[in-house]
Amino acid sequence: QVQLVESGGGLVQAGGSLRLSCAASGNIFIISAIGWYRQAPGKQRELVAAITTGGTTNYTDSVKGRFTISRGNANHTVYLQMNSLKPEDTAVYYCNAAIVGYWGDYWGQGTQVTVSS
Repeated sequence: QVQLVESGGGLVQAGGSLRLSCAASGNIFIISAIGWYRQAPGKQRELVAAITTGGTTNYTDSVKGRFTISRGNANHTVYLQMNSLKPEDTAVYYCNAAIVGYWGDYWGQGTQVTVSS
């Protein structure tokens, strides 16, 4: 089993920055990728950014050039650096793990990000 815990959300003004952390524990050696998702009120949960154990990253178009996903040295933590935040980035942010290439159901409690205009 894999457990993920998100942290680092908060309230920030438009144009500001936040860094989210996703700490993985349990059977982390089976993880092939970690992804950051977000869900705004009344909207579906969407994949924002992902990073594989090999270091390959991908981003949804709306955050390209503003968000950066990275891994800690021990590979147990994945970060999402969010710059130039916009009010439309307001959402609960979750991380999830992919096991042998398939996204699982390892949602944490999420962390709220609120961007004021």
